[in-house]
Amino acid sequence: ERPGPAGLLVVDKPGGQTSHDIVDAARRWLGIRQIGHLGTLDPQATGVLPLAVRAATKLVPFFQGGGKGYVGTVRLGVVTDTQDGEGEVRSRHSGPLPDEARIRKALDTFVGEIEQIPPMYSAVKRDGVALYKLARRGEEVERDAKKVEIQRIEVLEFQSPDVKISVDCGAGTYVRTLAHDLGQELGCGAFLASLRRTHSEPFGIESAHSVETC
Repeated sequence: ERPGPAGLLVVDKPGGQTSHDIVDAARRWLGIRQIGHLGTLDPQATGVLPLAVRAATKLVPFFQGGGKGYVGTVRLGVVTDTQDGEGEVRSRHSGPLPDEARIRKALDTFVGEIEQIPPMYSAVKRDGVALYKLARRGEEVERDAKKVEIQRIEVLEFQSPDVKISVDCGAGTYVRTLAHDLGQELGCGAFLASLRRTHSEPFGIESAHSVETC
């Protein structure tokens, strides 16, 4: 590939596309192959997805540990196998759902350094095989819990069964696992109905370009 401009392109990823789909699209936009992304977003998620172009790919390790910000909607009363709206329903809660005060109190317990068990539908590898590939074959394996940090959780809106939250967290945090674990804490189950990444340090949504304008 011939030398050319290098740098970082921040894309506002639309829903329904994988992070790799955006990388492939950027290769077509720019006519080059040397492009990588700085932190995966689930297909249903939207928002900040920084791309490194040409020599800037060497900087990827320096950005991967940066903090992340999200706005998402947690739907109470339903558990799915993917912990988001893309999966199959595993259970439905038949009783009354918790009120806002109880939800806020439960969310407070997740602020700080916590442990999360990565979901089966994730890119984490077991014996060299991505967990989501095992999950698609109907397999479920033991996963080691990992420590993550959540700096802030704020309830933006509550209209039962939906709780709209804003989250600031460290790299490697699964917001859909946060939603799932909140449902377990409340005893009613929950999944992540929507998610938008608002920042991936040092890039904010205000610097992101839509795929239509890239």
